[in-house]
Amino acid sequence: MRTFLILLLLVASLPFAPKAQAQKPNVLFLISDDLNNYLGCYGDPRAKTPNIDKLASRGVRFDRAYCTFPLCGPSRNSMLTGLYPNSTGILSNGQIFRQTIPKQWSLPQAFRLDGYFAARIGKLYHYNVPNSIGTNGHDDPGSWELEMNRAGVDRLEDQSKIFSLIPGNFGGTLSWYASPKSDEFHTDGLAAKDAEWVLERCAKEKDRPFFLAVGFFRPHTPYVSPKTPYFDMYPESEMPVVQGVKEDQADLPPAALGSYKKEQDKLTDDLRRQTLQAYYASISFMDAQVGRVVDALDRLGLSENTIIVFTSDHGYHMGEHGLWQKQSVFEGSARVPLLIVAPGATKGGVAKSPVSHLDLYPTLTELCGVKAPANIQGQSLVGMLQDPKEKGRGWALTQVVRGGGFRRGGASAAAGDNGNRFFGYSLRTDRWRYTEWGEGEKGRELYDHEGDAEELTNLANDPKHAKTVEELSRQLRDAVKSSFPADGKIPVLDKEAVMWPPNLTEP
Repeated sequence: MRTFLILLLLVASLPFAPKAQAQKPNVLFLISDDLNNYLGCYGDPRAKTPNIDKLASRGVRFDRAYCTFPLCGPSRNSMLTGLYPNSTGILSNGQIFRQTIPKQWSLPQAFRLDGYFAARIGKLYHYNVPNSIGTNGHDDPGSWELEMNRAGVDRLEDQSKIFSLIPGNFGGTLSWYASPKSDEFHTDGLAAKDAEWVLERCAKEKDRPFFLAVGFFRPHTPYVSPKTPYFDMYPESEMPVVQGVKEDQADLPPAALGSYKKEQDKLTDDLRRQTLQAYYASISFMDAQVGRVVDALDRLGLSENTIIVFTSDHGYHMGEHGLWQKQSVFEGSARVPLLIVAPGATKGGVAKSPVSHLDLYPTLTELCGVKAPANIQGQSLVGMLQDPKEKGRGWALTQVVRGGGFRRGGASAAAGDNGNRFFGYSLRTDRWRYTEWGEGEKGRELYDHEGDAEELTNLANDPKHAKTVEELSRQLRDAVKSSFPADGKIPVLDKEAVMWPPNLTEP
């Protein structure tokens, strides 16, 4: 009996792992799809986004945040592995990182390995929208313990009614529909409901911290959201049309406009206004779902110990430079919203120094005391959360492919000499955006954001800025070198058989 009592006393004195884990911060990771900075908190004069704006006031808003590759698959794989696309080998939508770097810990996997409950609702890795809605898409099973894939009326009922520039083609084409059904019937509304359900159970089961990722599909095409109230918020007649496009394009190298799609020749000014109306409507609809999830977090008493991240996979053009959608390296396509609420680690504010999606991995793992792989390539933003005036790295790198999409990775592909294919690399500093196409042989661009926030005047060939071009070119090339694996082993896809079937490939 005495021995038993001694054992009980010894066991009672041990720091039980579940109790210790429960003290770690939770993470609520919210990500929108194809969202640019058309948000009230970023100064957009038309956007009605009260929930995201309120979230911004609770933490730090990163004014100059950028994706590494303005396309869903490469961007999301990069962000969730903490590696540049040149190190993941993912340069198109039809690939997943387990095919190229199978041993890499994803961000949620690192949290799982540390004892966190990791769950995904909706789109985190690449999904083909709308055809993959309701499925796992290109998900990574090793990242989660729980995956929830809802499909609402936008996927199951509305597709035959959607207007598209290419009839019957929605995922990669400008397309929209004002649905008569209310929020709770749509995919993102169902995702918000599922998030509430998960949070309610996390509030009851407090023995483990959670990493809950909620991926909203909107405002990705087709821009489907309830007509009332969202389309009604944005009268078509009040939607602006970008002017002066031909004059703007006059000083651009052809590669800068390489993301233009032929079907967009069909756009009239009326269709441009309808496109913008539908895009804004989808943003406001998504904003309402963000509000529902954050309200649940607050209501359940979880906010004081939960880090909240809100971002998008990349930016999105709405006619600037004559471009629509993504895959340019202009500000509209490369820039993303990024909000971080970290209770106890920040007093809030606005951080103006350029940062990257890559920085989320080291930031969240540091805040939560979670072990991260040694090879991740971002910087921790914890210092900026504590003092938004801190400069940090001071630049962000974004890349795209021109001359054809990559079906394979490899040394030649990564170097940009795969046939007629080449890279565009763009460096964003506090003041400048500098871009080289095909290492400068296909053109260069330089924009001074002190007086040209819309990037309308290309200064790259102006003799007055020759020294600036020389300095930024050297800095860009150093940044590009740092985007490859430290061991020099570039990820390669050895077999076409590992690619996803064609019917899952986004148009």
